[in-house]
Formats: sequence, C-alpha cells, structure tokens
Amino acid sequence: MTGSCSIVIRAYNEEKHIGRLLEGINQQTVKDVDVILVDSGSTDSTISIAESFGARIVNIRPEEFTFGRSLNYGVGEAKREFVVIASAHIYPVYPDWLETLLRPFQDDTIALTYGKQRGPEFARFSEQQIFHQWYPDMDKQKQGTAFCNNANAAIRKSLWEQNPYDETLTGLEDLDWAKRAQEQGHAIAYVADAEIVHVHNETPRGVYNRYRREAMALRRIYPEANFSFYDFLRLTTTNVLSDLWHAAREGVLFKNISSIFWFRYMQFHGTRMGHRETSLITPQLRETFYYARERKKKEAKKRNVEPIRYEKK
Repeated sequence: MTGSCSIVIRAYNEEKHIGRLLEGINQQTVKDVDVILVDSGSTDSTISIAESFGARIVNIRPEEFTFGRSLNYGVGEAKREFVVIASAHIYPVYPDWLETLLRPFQDDTIALTYGKQRGPEFARFSEQQIFHQWYPDMDKQKQGTAFCNNANAAIRKSLWEQNPYDETLTGLEDLDWAKRAQEQGHAIAYVADAEIVHVHNETPRGVYNRYRREAMALRRIYPEANFSFYDFLRLTTTNVLSDLWHAAREGVLFKNISSIFWFRYMQFHGTRMGHRETSLITPQLRETFYYARERKKKEAKKRNVEPIRYEKK
C-alpha cells in the first residue's frame, strides 16, 4: 500500500508561496507524511514558515546548489520508500493529490509518477498553453517517453539509491533520472488527477534563462539533440500564431498579446542558445517539448472531489 510518503521541497526565498503548499499538504487524505525542506540560503522567512508546519530543514550552501544535488540531499533524508518531489511555488488543488499521485506505485514496475500542472489565473497565457500541452487531462499508465517534471512528481527511494540524480546537469535532472529508469526496465506513469497549481511569474530574461539551461541539459542527456535557426523561426512563429488564435477564441487576446510575443521569442531563443551544434532529437520528445497542440476551448476535466479552499492572503 502507499499510505505514507516523504515530501522533498526545494526552496530559496519562497515565503510568498511555501505556506500555501504546506497548508495543502496538511489537508491531504494521506496523513503519514514526512516533509523535508531543502533550503539553499533563504534570507526571508521561508525556513521559519516551514518549521511552523513541522518540516525538517536540510541546508545546502548556495555555491554548492544544483537541481540534482539539492534533490539528492533531500531524498537522502527521506524516511519513506515513496518520495514526493514538489516545487516550493506549487500548491495542490484537491485533498487527494498525494493519494492519487502515489496510487500507480501499486504496480511494482512503476519507478516514477508525475501529475498535472496548471497556472494561476494571472499566469502568462503562453505558459498556460504549455501546461495544457505537457499535462493533458488523460492518464498515461506507462508512457513511451521519459518526459516528467519534478515540480509535481514521486519516485521510489530504493531506485534512487541505485541511481541518484545527476548533480552536474543545468536542469532536466528529472528527465535524466526517468530515462535511466526506463532503460533499466521500469515504467513512468502520468496521473492527470494529481493536479497542482504552479506559480510562475518570470521576467523575459527569466524565461530565456530557464529554457536555455534546460536545452543545455537536454544536449547532455540526448547528445544527438539539435535545434537549428530554422527550428527557432518555425516554432516561434507557429506557437505565437497558436497562442494568438486560442487567446482570441477565449476573448483574452488584447491583454495577452504582448506577453505572447515576448514569451515565445524568449522560450525558443533560449532553447536555440542552449542547443547549438548537435543533431536531431527523437520526434516524440520534440513534440512533447516544443509543438503546440489543438485543444478544446476551456478544456477541463470535471472531478467529483471538492477542491481545497485556501485562505486568501
């Protein structure tokens, strides 16, 4: 059974968000949880907020931080076999988030599960489109690619002990870990009902840097990867046009038109700068990362579960 878990949260100056996540954890149907905050030098009240909710604190010096290293610190401290990994700026939508995320582990072949992500109402329109593209409303019991995301995921600690996260990657340590797990015969499950809200409010430079470092990591994981200037032009154009069309159809074009252009430009400019000179990536993974997909207006799966009611702050 999967009625208990550890939860590893990486954080740096997250006082605006960490409390809502921890409040959402307290309202889960899974009560036997061991919360670990891996803090990389916060100077605000992140640590005191986390401690007020009973979280254990693991410190990593800022100069030692990488995404993989901070996860290795946290998972190493976990007391449970199933380890949920959550970004500090997410919060669960439903009280059965953990229960739903952990359920696929009843199948012994599952190494990793990950759940749906959506943005808050104020999220950039293009970011919302990416969430819909990457995290559909239908489960994938044993998906074909290694795509996943550690903002909302869970792994088996026993498998992590055999294969820790790569501490040298600039990002996508989750994809790398999942790829190695699949190569060893394990499976990955996507669980649509394990839904969280992911709060991103990045500047154009922040978007550029995120996609640049992830592209750099992708080249390490898939040495055959390539992203040419033609890819940059084609994908920027097609995704801008797709976003404009969806925004117009939803009646929100005017307030989003500017951010659509700069977000998509920075996304694919950063991707190109990170990739540089290598050859093709697999078609399946290219589609997962880069291509816009048609979706129905206001697509949303209805659940018979009452969502968590958070206090407005």
